[in-house]
Amino acid sequence: MKPVRIKDNIEVHNLVISKIRDYIELRNLAPGDKLPSLRSLCDTLQVSRRNVDEAIQKLEQYGLIKSVPQAGIFINTGRVLFMAIINGILSLGEDDFLSVVESRLMLENKAVFLAATRRTDEDLVEMEDILDRYKSKILSKEDALQEDLLFHLAIAKASKNTTIYAMMLQIMPKIIGIFEKTRVRDEEGFNYEVNKHDNIFNAIKNKDAEQAIKAMEFHFELLIEFCNDFKQRVV
Repeated sequence: MKPVRIKDNIEVHNLVISKIRDYIELRNLAPGDKLPSLRSLCDTLQVSRRNVDEAIQKLEQYGLIKSVPQAGIFINTGRVLFMAIINGILSLGEDDFLSVVESRLMLENKAVFLAATRRTDEDLVEMEDILDRYKSKILSKEDALQEDLLFHLAIAKASKNTTIYAMMLQIMPKIIGIFEKTRVRDEEGFNYEVNKHDNIFNAIKNKDAEQAIKAMEFHFELLIEFCNDFKQRVV
């Protein structure tokens, strides 16, 4: 393997992944075959341990490799499937705000429907407490991103569907990353989000699943419109 050379804005750990792919392809490695050690990868590619760790963690998340303590890193799937998934990972661009919002909408439409039919009084207390803190921060012109995301997580939790809840937990880091990068949350338009959150909460409280979905869709429809406008202004 040759050292990693940084080009444009491509993330270093993706470049590390591409080098690992090339290494596996060149040697025709099969399931159970061992990859070089972390130290060897760092030295050969001339990148930090953090960059290699991020690359290995991503490959493990996709089930492509398996790290065995005191033993090493091993190929965990067939080479053809491995290459197809790796190439797919490397072809993905950074998550843009609209993609994240659309993904959330697919999850949250189902979550809010289930929450409106399955929520408990304890769920309502939790959601209302978060909503009160959200309103307080919005009115004080403080950053309310944490409370916003906690409110949506509380809805997913109230759905009593552990898969939806787990997927929401997985997507949250991407949402936070996009908000941090775009700073959309600081825009004046987000002051109007309070009423939309109230509408979602009230529909869940009244166990009106149909209205809950409408309120959630309205919430995201305006958000997408706002983000399109935001992207036009920053181009």
